[in-house]
Amino acid sequence: MAGPESGPATRFGHADGPLAGLRVADFGQYVAGPLAAVLLADQGADVVHVDPPGGPRYGGVADAFFNRAKRRIVLDLRQQRDLAAAARLVAAADVVIENFRPGTLARLGLDLDVARAASPGLIVCSMPGFGADDPRAGLRAFEGIVAAATGNCRPRAGEQPPGWDWSRPTYSALPLASSFAAYLAALGVVMALIARRRTGQGQRVDVPLFDAMFTLIGHSGAYADDRGLRPPKGIHQRGAGAFRCRDGRYVQFDTSSPRHLSWFARAAGLLGDADPELLDLTANARPEVNERLHARLRELFATRTAGEWEELGNAAGAAIGFVRTPAEWIGTEQARLSGAVAQVDDPELGSIWCAGRPVTLSAFADPLAGPRRLPGADTAAVLAELADLPPRDISPGPEPELGSPLDGMRVLDLGIALAGPTCGRLLAEFGAQVIKISPPASGMGGYLNRGKDSLLLDVRAVAGLDVYWRLVDDADVVLENFSPGTADRLAIGYPEVHARRPAVVYTSISCYGPHGPWTGWRGWERQGQAVTGIMERTALPSVLGPYNIVDIGTGILAAFGTALALYHRQQTGEGQFVSASLAQTATCHQAAFMFSFPGFASSEPRGYDTLGEGPLHRFYQARDRWLFVAASQDDLPRLAAIAGVPGLAGLPGGPLAAALAAAFAVRAAESLVGELTAAGIAAHVVVPVGELMTSEAARTRGLSVTQQVAGAGPCTMPGISVRLSRTPARLGHPPRRPGEDAKALLAGVGLGDRLDDLDRGWVVRTSDLPAAWL
Repeated sequence: MAGPESGPATRFGHADGPLAGLRVADFGQYVAGPLAAVLLADQGADVVHVDPPGGPRYGGVADAFFNRAKRRIVLDLRQQRDLAAAARLVAAADVVIENFRPGTLARLGLDLDVARAASPGLIVCSMPGFGADDPRAGLRAFEGIVAAATGNCRPRAGEQPPGWDWSRPTYSALPLASSFAAYLAALGVVMALIARRRTGQGQRVDVPLFDAMFTLIGHSGAYADDRGLRPPKGIHQRGAGAFRCRDGRYVQFDTSSPRHLSWFARAAGLLGDADPELLDLTANARPEVNERLHARLRELFATRTAGEWEELGNAAGAAIGFVRTPAEWIGTEQARLSGAVAQVDDPELGSIWCAGRPVTLSAFADPLAGPRRLPGADTAAVLAELADLPPRDISPGPEPELGSPLDGMRVLDLGIALAGPTCGRLLAEFGAQVIKISPPASGMGGYLNRGKDSLLLDVRAVAGLDVYWRLVDDADVVLENFSPGTADRLAIGYPEVHARRPAVVYTSISCYGPHGPWTGWRGWERQGQAVTGIMERTALPSVLGPYNIVDIGTGILAAFGTALALYHRQQTGEGQFVSASLAQTATCHQAAFMFSFPGFASSEPRGYDTLGEGPLHRFYQARDRWLFVAASQDDLPRLAAIAGVPGLAGLPGGPLAAALAAAFAVRAAESLVGELTAAGIAAHVVVPVGELMTSEAARTRGLSVTQQVAGAGPCTMPGISVRLSRTPARLGHPPRRPGEDAKALLAGVGLGDRLDDLDRGWVVRTSDLPAAWL
């Protein structure tokens, strides 16, 4: 069971994929570790998952997804014989994944740093709740704890229920901290594999759940220091929002691009409306006109069913998503043909539909998802293999002094909005030279441009195409998230790039993916949440969460797909087409609940009024602020002593919650949290994002950073969530003015002498540049 450098390995599942032959030892429990390992297994890695006696910590139906396509063994690390087997498993692995609290495995006798010293090619990926250098390292980081610590417990501005109390948190069952840590960990592992091929050395990859949330927070935590963090704004401009239809169901209508309102109005028969200001794209930007437009649209949407409006609007080129349940999404042809969901034969549940792969690589089209194996099903076979393994042989690499995994690689980032630029920023952090290309009239500054060179270029012009193709000739990756069909219409898409430069990795991001009947439909965060069932969880329905969970998640997963393709190219020299989509990401966010089979019914908490999973796992209001408590039945005696309420153990759910609420309401939150955590009970105060970005925990660990930005002065923004010990990610230079690097970039492709002509023809913009920071 050695790694790919030392020959093929006996494995379970499909042998096709960019990670075929790679061996992963998965010690993960709950969500983060198993999900990161599934992402690798789905791309061909041979993953051996280790369960403790008694089975996985997060069992039930969710196990059918989180441990699919893996071999499974049961080991009791408290027993010397099993501990020795675990050590052999680690010694045979290319990658080890774990998400325990820091030091847990070492205390059990399995020290992964010692294992790395013995096997220099080993990559160890850890996803604790809080990092080893965080004072909260010993805290059990349940999702509610991390949500409280990172402000991920608020409604989206403008999406809240009527009369909402903004001091009050809300709880979502979606394990977003674990999911984002898993996505970033999988990305970090593949980056470490790319570096290993260049250096011959493995390394540590650390992605604490708390740290991962800073990538999700993204632009929501970025601000110029002299202005401070801007209050979040609603997203209901020019008639955008949720509308009830004739059948009582809802659609989400998006006008992020104003002309989409015009296209929809034409198809819906609104042209010539009695109030001419409603469709005037200047007038309807005013709040009072926007209110009248919303009123008119409420009347209009009530005349057809949600499904009819979705079809009509998208046929017109507008972005409209029918707010479906997860079960309805699974049943759509789009979900199934796009690979967002997959059908597997589970050994206990039979034929089921569950979340599929969130990224697609053209060189490995339509790989079958492997089914789950039951705990211990492969123990005997794996232990027999371990007994006969030859030593691993990782050859020294040609670049032992490599600084970052993607050093020397160039990315053309044509991304717009959030998903594409997020992918480009991550690739820059891992060492690539990223050239951000935007149209001359629409370059935008800000946090997402950190570490990127910038060029304002009109690729519609013939002279602009000449510049573009010269840049492609030196590129390793081309990245775009244009509206469907735009790249093909401009003749700058994958077919043209691949014909000219077969070694280029071309990454495309869309709302629905490149396959299925909706592939030509437009969409943003709203539609990604609406059609897949996320929005239905709010019960209004409305956009879930204060942060852009679908856009930014898709940017991370697109970077993961790009890294997979670059890793494959290291071996083959071949480029390929990589696709990621908002709908696939939104499906993966819900993987713990995204199932369809006879008798399945989802029962997780829903709605903005939800405070948690039960009385021992929920938000409570203290005298001065809210906090989250995550306790178990075994904690009740200590909890009763701290709360000053004897007899808690005998109370049922409702009375228990009421007793705790009354006791906590008269206590100061920080003091209460201190007592609870000292007693071994997980608790954390709710920290708003503005407070988080200036906190010592974020500043000292590089999760919140300040850079001097030209024209804006000091600007604070999220830092780096993924730590690589040998080839670390880098922050990059501060955001520059869009277009600022035109002279150097054109000179680099032999067009420096044409800069003035290109500027005069508005092909390249070099003067009166937009601000570096919005």
